[in-house]
Amino acid sequence: LQWSSPPEAIECFKSEEIWFPPPQFYELCRLCNFSSLHELHKFSSDRALEGCERWMPVMLTASDGYIQLLPGDELYPEDPDYTGEKKIIMSTNKRVEDLMKEGSIFHRIVIKTINNLAVYVNIQAKYKHMNPLMINSDCSDYNSRL
Repeated sequence: LQWSSPPEAIECFKSEEIWFPPPQFYELCRLCNFSSLHELHKFSSDRALEGCERWMPVMLTASDGYIQLLPGDELYPEDPDYTGEKKIIMSTNKRVEDLMKEGSIFHRIVIKTINNLAVYVNIQAKYKHMNPLMINSDCSDYNSRL
């Protein structure tokens, strides 16, 4: 085990030294908003009583990849399957790139391969939360010192 900053962890993920699932990639992108541990602590203390929201990512299978849809995304279902009982399967013959070009309200994680993820968010976060930086694991354009 070793301590890694969020950008370092994303770099290790990108180079396939480590792997973590899309929700953890999302959270590391969120942590990249903070330049120090003190800044993160202040943020978490300031918003501690604001509330939280239950999420259920919904997988959309495209012809060349997957998109995990999150609440607020224009493709997110009105009544997501929180328990797995409904066995809802969302799929399309469209390519991920086409779905991205056609859309305008995003809260999603695009999954091209197991180590090629990208976070796209242009909605307002609820409860004074922080949106993740929109990071594509194909590039390194983030600036956190955590």
